[in-house]
Amino acid sequence: MRRAAALAPALALLLLAAPLPARGQGVPQPRPLALVEGGTVTLGDLFEEAGPRAGQPLGPAPAPGRRFVVEASQLAVIARDYGLGWTPLAGDERVVVERPGRPLALEEVEAVLRAELATRGADPSLDIDLPGYQPPMVPAGGEAPRLALEAVEYDAAGQRFAATLVVLADGMATLRQRLAGRVLAMRGVVVATRPLRAGEVLSARDLRPQRLPAEKVRPGMAERVEAVAGLRLERALRAGQPVPLADLAPPPALRKDAPVLLLHDAPGLSITVQGRALEDGAPGATITVLNLATGATVLAEVLGPDRARALGPLPAPTAAVPPRRAAWP
Repeated sequence: MRRAAALAPALALLLLAAPLPARGQGVPQPRPLALVEGGTVTLGDLFEEAGPRAGQPLGPAPAPGRRFVVEASQLAVIARDYGLGWTPLAGDERVVVERPGRPLALEEVEAVLRAELATRGADPSLDIDLPGYQPPMVPAGGEAPRLALEAVEYDAAGQRFAATLVVLADGMATLRQRLAGRVLAMRGVVVATRPLRAGEVLSARDLRPQRLPAEKVRPGMAERVEAVAGLRLERALRAGQPVPLADLAPPPALRKDAPVLLLHDAPGLSITVQGRALEDGAPGATITVLNLATGATVLAEVLGPDRARALGPLPAPTAAVPPRRAAWP
């Protein structure tokens, strides 16, 4: 008896030190996040190690792009009903059930509209303008959604249409959305992504391509971002405003107040002195430069970055001629 009493504390210590079943070793545990691809939530979506009943359907999944939360109390009921050996420990266990989705691309809708409107006499080469289009969410994976149109109306004279878009996808309730727009010629132009000041040199991040109704686009607008990036803007633009080609100029090789190597050429002699540009100038332009050695202001031709060739002194100002007084008759 004394020996057994002596062994009791040691056995208790051994029992306390025995490892508990680790998560993932056959013990059901709720998943923190359940990503559901189909239209149904299963037991295995909510619990790891759900066993042979993992495929048991529990209910509908959220709509594509949406989520809901299964709290600890509901998880406990599900585990009890399906014979899973799990009970909440802290009471704050939960599973976030999320279904991936994607917005239905405008191009997919335009293709269906264009085909339908062509059967009603619309020119299939024209573009479709859908102002205020709000893309519905569809499943991110699996087969592409099936699109159809109902209650189509088309006014050939005004080139306006209205229709109900029907979206069908696996595991998703049928969705209907009313559309209205116009069939018209569109033109691709370059617009400003932000307010731009006169004198700024444009970069690709300042510009983006956009299609606008051709009737609203004036002639002479830029059409390709790469063709205008790096040029200087001569007039301020608002965000979203098309970029006129007439308001663009090559970036200055010399900027006002920048140091410049001023080249003086003479027969058999070439001298370079330090100068300061008194105005901006692109290659080939004639600007005024201050000769820092003499303090004289001269005209100079811009040769390139930080270089200019002296052309001569500034022309003398023309003296004003006083107006002649008419003789008294």
